[in-house]
Amino acid sequence: MSDSQSFEQDVLNELGDDKLQEIAGLLGTDAAGAQDVVGTTVSALSGDLQDKAAAPDPAEADEVRRAFAEVESGAPPLQPGEQPLQGVAAFGGLGGLAAGGMMSGVLAKMSKPVANAVSKKTGIPAPTVSRVIEMLIPVVLAVLTRRAASTKGGGAAPNSSAASGGLGDLLGQILGGKK
Repeated sequence: MSDSQSFEQDVLNELGDDKLQEIAGLLGTDAAGAQDVVGTTVSALSGDLQDKAAAPDPAEADEVRRAFAEVESGAPPLQPGEQPLQGVAAFGGLGGLAAGGMMSGVLAKMSKPVANAVSKKTGIPAPTVSRVIEMLIPVVLAVLTRRAASTKGGGAAPNSSAASGGLGDLLGQILGGKK
């Protein structure tokens, strides 16, 4: 099994049978058909994340870098002049990943082009794929967060990959080695 398939499998595992059946109903297919669409969609999302991180536009690449820093730390990154959070807020608080955070926004921005690409590949109408993506974003966030935590637990200092300019390495580790 390739690493990208591993990421897709992690998303399917996190999704669970009930949500997969819900997606199957939305698509008018069975669980196997829903799995195929989820796999195609997750692959497109992760590929687009990597493309956006390597974009020639520094603002786009920085947006992804900051979003991954948020996922890796569990809290929004500090902006210039901002003070570190204290208490419960330091662990993500209500403004961190619990509320979706920056990564959710990055994934939401990518949803329309991804929906169009998946629609072209599968023949499923783009609005239907968009609804599937809306259901997948919290699941993808959960998998990214778990992978970031395991990457950080492997001895890396928080935000070390992003801070050292190794966003490609961090993306590769979290998304399953796809570069």
